[in-house]
Amino acid sequence: MPKAIRIDAYGGPENMQLVDVAVGDPGPGEIRIRHQAAGLNFIDVYQRTGLYPLPLPLNLGMEGAGIVEAVGEGVTHLKPGDRAAYASNPPGSYSEARVMPAKNVVRLPDGIDFETGAAMMLKGLTAQYLLRRVKPVEGLEPGDHVLFHAAAGGVGLIACQWAKALGLQLIGTAGSAAKCELAKAHGAAHVIDYSKEDFAARVKEITGGKGVKVVYDSVGKDTFDKGLECLRPFGLMVCFGNASGPVPPVNPGMLAAKGSLYLTRQTLFTHIATREATQQMADELFAVVGDGRVKIRIDQRYPLAEAAQAHRDLEARKTTGCTVFTMPG
Repeated sequence: MPKAIRIDAYGGPENMQLVDVAVGDPGPGEIRIRHQAAGLNFIDVYQRTGLYPLPLPLNLGMEGAGIVEAVGEGVTHLKPGDRAAYASNPPGSYSEARVMPAKNVVRLPDGIDFETGAAMMLKGLTAQYLLRRVKPVEGLEPGDHVLFHAAAGGVGLIACQWAKALGLQLIGTAGSAAKCELAKAHGAAHVIDYSKEDFAARVKEITGGKGVKVVYDSVGKDTFDKGLECLRPFGLMVCFGNASGPVPPVNPGMLAAKGSLYLTRQTLFTHIATREATQQMADELFAVVGDGRVKIRIDQRYPLAEAAQAHRDLEARKTTGCTVFTMPG
């Protein structure tokens, strides 16, 4: 029987178990996919701990790539034998095979290997919607400064390259000199080691006191308040994760006092709610990866059976770039 990583209770990585799973035939609107690789993301940690509660028992994993084995009634954009990749609800990509909804699964171009496909879908589509769909009220133009936290992570390194291709001046933050150098090498115009520097003061220095039009924040509690200080009037704070913990309740009056700021909490899954939107976003991602404007950096590979160790390393901030799970055989 195929193997999968499952939790029966919320908690630490020790709750993750490698189990046998029965994988049947796809129903209407579904496919069965045989994974060649799966991706690791911080949302997996949120679901494992119960910060984002889902029904238990729960198979983990939000992105993967592999070969379509069977399609259910009504699925016309995929067929058995297709190379495919996805970022999708419900979770379950930490598995050798699964049945899942087809709407967020897209054909993987022949020029992109399975590990790259598994590594880039959730993170790449996240970078796509952040830079291309979530804009400050005054828009984004070449030369504009933006602040991107965790710039050496999986989403961050993609965003650094994509922002450079768009002509944006991305200011990236990271927690060590080595991670800052990594972000710089991937296209960040400026980097700030927030373990040693006051990043709000440095942003004001870099921008000549003006601040940035938009802050992209997946860190949460530890960076939110100072991030607001980095924004120019009418600037946009885009929260899209909580790596350091959830942001405490916000008094809207603070947004007025700091310059009539905008605040939004985004999630990829609103943007990929339809097959058409998923395909359009994936096409744009495949284009920038295919022509080399964005390179997907895979810095860690773990066998599926070592998923718990991968979670420990991710939470300890020991990882850079993307991480993938490899399948037995």
